[in-house]
Amino acid sequence: MNIYIGNLSFDTTEEQLSQAFESFGEVSSVNIIKDRYTGEPRGFAFVEMSDKDAAMSAISGLNGQELNGRTLNVNEARPRTDRGGGNRGGGRGGGGRGRY
Repeated sequence: MNIYIGNLSFDTTEEQLSQAFESFGEVSSVNIIKDRYTGEPRGFAFVEMSDKDAAMSAISGLNGQELNGRTLNVNEARPRTDRGGGNRGGGRGGGGRGRY
C-alpha cells in the first residue's frame, strides 16, 4: 500500500521516514519527492508498505504527529491522475516579419 506524507521538513531524510514507519511494519520503499531542477526536497514523500493493515496503522498512528518540527499529514496515496501534458498552449503562431 502506498502512503502519502505531506508537510515534511526539508531536513527530513529517507532513513528518518523509514524508521518512523518501521515501528508499524515492514517498509518496502521510501521516496522523498525532489524538485527536478534544483534537486531540493518539495516537502512531501511516499512510503510503500507491503502489509495493508500495518499501513493503515501507520497512517492513523503518524497522521498529526511531529517529525523534525513539522506536523505530518499522512494518508493513503491516491492513484496519480493524468495531468494532460503535451501541448501547453501559449505563444503565438509562426509567421515572419515583413518588410515595410
